[in-house]
Amino acid sequence: MSIVPRERARDWILRWDRQQEGYMPDREARFAALIDAVEAGAGRPDPLVLDLGCGPGSLAVRLLDRLPEATVVALDADPLLLALARAAHEGRPGLRFADVDLRTPGWASSLGLDRPVDAAVSTTALHWLAEPELRVMYPELASVMKPGGVFLNGDHMEVIDIAPALAKLERAVHERAMRRRFGAGRPEDWRQWWDAVAADPDLAALADERARKVAGAAHRGSESLELSAHVTALRDAGFAEVGTLWQNGNDRLLCAIRS
Repeated sequence: MSIVPRERARDWILRWDRQQEGYMPDREARFAALIDAVEAGAGRPDPLVLDLGCGPGSLAVRLLDRLPEATVVALDADPLLLALARAAHEGRPGLRFADVDLRTPGWASSLGLDRPVDAAVSTTALHWLAEPELRVMYPELASVMKPGGVFLNGDHMEVIDIAPALAKLERAVHERAMRRRFGAGRPEDWRQWWDAVAADPDLAALADERARKVAGAAHRGSESLELSAHVTALRDAGFAEVGTLWQNGNDRLLCAIRS
């Protein structure tokens, strides 16, 4: 049983969702497109889905709302976000959370999966991994996915290394979308949310654990910023087809099909 009261956890997750929308004004549209792709591409009404870097479970629960027969195994290494997720969604059918660091080889075998994965998903998480870590993580992911399985990664991914003028336009489109949505009144940002969490006595022990375990303060948000890093690593890992399925500015939903 989590030490975080359920309603407190749900309040913090709602606040998390608002601060995330401050970076992604079309966040819900990206979620919808990703889940559309899982529904269309998994090939069965009860897919086994891995949610990589699940945070407090925002994507996992939306996926199960749409596909209630699915099984979602949601992975993260952040003890505080996992505690919020478990407290808020304890007992949800089809949903299991796992404390897993995707940077540690062997993470996939530790899950004890009883069949191949139909789909793997992630949103605004894998930029935490540096390119060499992606090149280890993606082959391990491929090893537990069925042939034809779909991988979907929604994140800000830049093309500045191959198309700098286009990258500039993509950023400009994103900034204009932000201004239309929020004007000068943007929600609290990522750092403000974490500062507020640290000030909550109910979360103090978890915040201390996170400080010991996760490199949150050192996170630059650009460890694997470039689209090409993901595309190349996925192809080398055995994903036959890789491309952008949805896009608004530099906010992309990257899709890859397992060979």
